[in-house]
Amino acid sequence: MSDLTQLQLLKELEPAAEKELNRHLSLARDWHPHDYIPWEEGRNFAKMGGVDWEPEQSQLSEVAKAAMTLNLLTEDNLPSYHREITDYFSPDGAWGTWVGRWTAEENRHGIVMRDYLVVTRGVDPVALENDRMTNMTKGAHSDEINGMLRGVAYVTVQELGTRVSHRNTGKACNDPVADKMLQRIAADENLHMIFYRNICAAALDLAPDQAMDAITHVITNFDMPGIGMPNFRKMSLIMAKHGIYDIRQHLDDVVWPVMRKWNIFERNDFGPRGEEAREKLAAFLEKTEVDAKRFEEQRERFLARDAARREKAAV
Repeated sequence: MSDLTQLQLLKELEPAAEKELNRHLSLARDWHPHDYIPWEEGRNFAKMGGVDWEPEQSQLSEVAKAAMTLNLLTEDNLPSYHREITDYFSPDGAWGTWVGRWTAEENRHGIVMRDYLVVTRGVDPVALENDRMTNMTKGAHSDEINGMLRGVAYVTVQELGTRVSHRNTGKACNDPVADKMLQRIAADENLHMIFYRNICAAALDLAPDQAMDAITHVITNFDMPGIGMPNFRKMSLIMAKHGIYDIRQHLDDVVWPVMRKWNIFERNDFGPRGEEAREKLAAFLEKTEVDAKRFEEQRERFLARDAARREKAAV
């Protein structure tokens, strides 16, 4: 049996898209970025007669700075994500309405995070703006994603990963204002994830082998969308070392929950192609479990050495 074309997939899955769009609109809560910003902390920068940013003005730890910057620069690349998702979906009907709604909701995240960081002087606004220009000029290019099924599988994983990252970043900021703001953003990301996750579930029922192949490809080649941004490796390593987002969280809090929701390892409707993809995925997850344990052991040693150095320096 030949694969369904992109047009056939969109047509067959549109009832599911409409159902998920209506569910989303019934659950989504309106909110406004300005309500989450401590405006009384704001003051002018030098060009307006005030004082420009200095490192000592920030109340954020180095870990929180890295996490907030990486998360914001990821949100900044929204035009690139919008373009890619528009390529996967139709501009008409439920698909087009969803893309517009999703884009508008995601845009709020970048607005509120930037306002928070500038008003509280959490990070250097000049460096942040320079990185934004570099990041958006380069754009987000998901070379491993080709087609609608890979697209929705990727965004399912990415949205859930982003939710985890935002929630843990909020805790790391040690600021109830930032924590509340990032909880609000994470709630949006969760609703977005559910839309894509449920479209994937419908695709698995419609074209099991084709969908399983797409899911396996995405998970075994997955990178977060910010991988091309300035200092991504450095910031993501800091986040991993300090429990903001690491391989264990990616496996246990992101990949396995969607695998269970899709009943990947309980399904009996796969043909040879789907079975082969499932076996490949199972082998990959076993290897990732080993990698996660190794990383946790390395992190424990790193944190122990770091604590010893701090204790010695304090004496």
